[in-house]
Amino acid sequence: MALKPRIAESPQVRLIDLKSKPFFIVASVEVGNTTTKSILTATNMDTGRTHIINKVVRMTRDVRPPKPGEVVFGKTLTGVELTRESVAELVKSTLTESMEKASLDIKTDLNFVVRSTGVVAGFDSPEEVGEFIKALADGCLMAGVPPKNMTPPMSISNISKKLQKYSKLEKVIFDGAVAGVVPPIGSTGVEIVANEMEGELATAGIKEAAKLTDVDFRNPCISIDFGTTLDGRITSPDQPYAKTIGNFCGYAGAIPDAIIRGSKIVDSKVGTALEVFEKQKPPSFITLKMKAKAIEDYSRRIHELIIIEKVPGDRKRYGSVPVRPDAAEEIGVTLIGCDVGENGSNMGKLSAIGMEICKSHGLPIVYAVIDEVMAGVVCRLIEVAKKEGLIFEDSTFGITGRAGITGNKPKLILSCLEKMNLAPKIDERVVFVDDGLARGAAVMARCMNSLGSPQNPLGGRHGGKCILAQRMKMQEK
Repeated sequence: MALKPRIAESPQVRLIDLKSKPFFIVASVEVGNTTTKSILTATNMDTGRTHIINKVVRMTRDVRPPKPGEVVFGKTLTGVELTRESVAELVKSTLTESMEKASLDIKTDLNFVVRSTGVVAGFDSPEEVGEFIKALADGCLMAGVPPKNMTPPMSISNISKKLQKYSKLEKVIFDGAVAGVVPPIGSTGVEIVANEMEGELATAGIKEAAKLTDVDFRNPCISIDFGTTLDGRITSPDQPYAKTIGNFCGYAGAIPDAIIRGSKIVDSKVGTALEVFEKQKPPSFITLKMKAKAIEDYSRRIHELIIIEKVPGDRKRYGSVPVRPDAAEEIGVTLIGCDVGENGSNMGKLSAIGMEICKSHGLPIVYAVIDEVMAGVVCRLIEVAKKEGLIFEDSTFGITGRAGITGNKPKLILSCLEKMNLAPKIDERVVFVDDGLARGAAVMARCMNSLGSPQNPLGGRHGGKCILAQRMKMQEK
């Protein structure tokens, strides 16, 4: 039997329904290393299903340069300088455009905004991360978002009238658990790995999107987000809340970006694989068959440069992401990282191989090699998790992010997971999701407003029922 990738894609929603039905409308504003996005989602509170209304995507490198007197507080992975003011302006224009495109009013139709960033991977300290989060908030306020739509409500009267009856705020309070998982204990998680919040959102988003497929992606699960940087979480089977027992960090989409920069088709410093492969058709089956040996050889050479391991205890950064493996160990979290040399020291070698493939075989083969390499990265990450005892007999796997779900990657990932003998019918345990982070933002906003859908729960274990009653009992104590 051929393996069938489960790919969750979101159904369309009409403006008239958004205005008349009980939709909870959330904007996810994310400034990443490669792209800055405002993604509008609408969750129908009767069904618990989330629809993506639209997305506005810009290249982060197009942020305006710092003006005299502004303080540069950080850079993207490719060295683009950021100030609080320039980030705020970028956020304002992206969010405004996405609301206008949807014909929605920012003050009356938008229920909540969740802000996140993947740029923190390149930062030096958690304080800089705080500065960035403030810049995102500035941009939202400049766009006209009421401040109450950015923080958890204190009482049910702070929730929009048409949604009050769906809120469980009178029964349970928001206690930091998102989609039935608590962050690493004793910290916000950011202390142990800078992009923990992204991992939290991606996990929640995959849980929500899996509802559109036949995969029950509740705990225990493994979520991997392949944006430019790698993030994700491994959760335990505990009830009512699962614990975060693993985190991923390091490079993800930065690997195909480095390979493609050698091809001279994109800018050699800030070019990305995204720009090339949106226009490029994937190679045909015949091409793949004829060039199979070359593809395999190049993938092997690239994998020799990629290090995937449990993050060693003495590292302060791993794959350019600030980490504290010692603090992680203390609270029972295993950090699994992906690096190219040490903090990207061998990225140039990837570009050199990219140049060689392009000259000898052309772009379609670069495409095929990238698919093969990234599928291998997924399997190597999961192998380390297995070795560390983080995979349970009913673990499910979720993949999101451009470097994990595009092209032929889903099929290749399934076939290499099948060889690992993790479970019978592995394709029923793996889900591929577009925009995991934005969907996760919608889930997080629902959790903050205690807007649950007990008839279609996200928390709890596979096949189990909603954990609302257990949460109420736990909070009574």
